[in-house]
Amino acid sequence: MPAAIDKAVCYVVQDGHLLVFTHLRHPMHVTGVQVPAGTIKAGESPSRAALRELHEETGLEGSVVRSLGTADYEITTRHFFELEVPSRDISLRWIAGEPEPAHGGAPETWECWWLPLEQAHVLAAGLGRLFGTH
Repeated sequence: MPAAIDKAVCYVVQDGHLLVFTHLRHPMHVTGVQVPAGTIKAGESPSRAALRELHEETGLEGSVVRSLGTADYEITTRHFFELEVPSRDISLRWIAGEPEPAHGGAPETWECWWLPLEQAHVLAAGLGRLFGTH
């Protein structure tokens, strides 16, 4: 059995909305609605990885409010964090992405936006596992 991969997951909440993104090159029924998250690099703390992933995936700088705990999902151990960013207009949407994805594929782009908290149940692939538990 392969070793678990550590990942950091970011919950950024503002004015009753959660920061999420949806892929532009792939249909939503394939990728779903996601929150910023990604693999923790060797020697990197989970909280530092959360801040890096937030910036890489949304272009926003933030700070860690608190750790929400960990949960196993398939072959990953996910470290969940509540983060905050400077106040933003939650009606705004913006394009972000990875010009050189770690998996080596084609550049990826997605649209970042603010999802009302009562709709957070739509998060893909267990990303909502610790949302609202603390």
